Amino acid sequence: MDKNGKKNVKNGTSSRIISIDWNPSTDIYQTIDGWVIKMELAGIDPQDLEVSTSNRNLIIKGHRKDSFIERDWVHLSMEILYSSFERMIELPLNADSGNIKTEYRDGMLLIKVKKTNGRK
Repeated sequence: MDKNGKKNVKNGTSSRIISIDWNPSTDIYQTIDGWVIKMELAGIDPQDLEVSTSNRNLIIKGHRKDSFIERDWVHLSMEILYSSFERMIELPLNADSGNIKTEYRDGMLLIKVKKTNGRK
């Protein structure tokens, strides 16, 4: 891996350079009483996820491991990224950082954040 987070991957007789930075796809929705952050995290064990807050920032950390690989398997092609990630999302001023609920289902992490002052 070079200093820019790139890795030279060999596939048979050819090779290509890929980026190994993993930034999971994320959707953010506004609801009547707050926000929902939905993050695509297929293949991650929920125990390898951490959701926290610091000031007005929501911090999501995790790690995807290749748990399906067998000892005698040889990589011919790799397109799925197995690495750690950290994502920081700035919360609105009226977000209640003490009222955050998380749910992980079907490879999606749902984070629900309530507003501090009720409905708007």
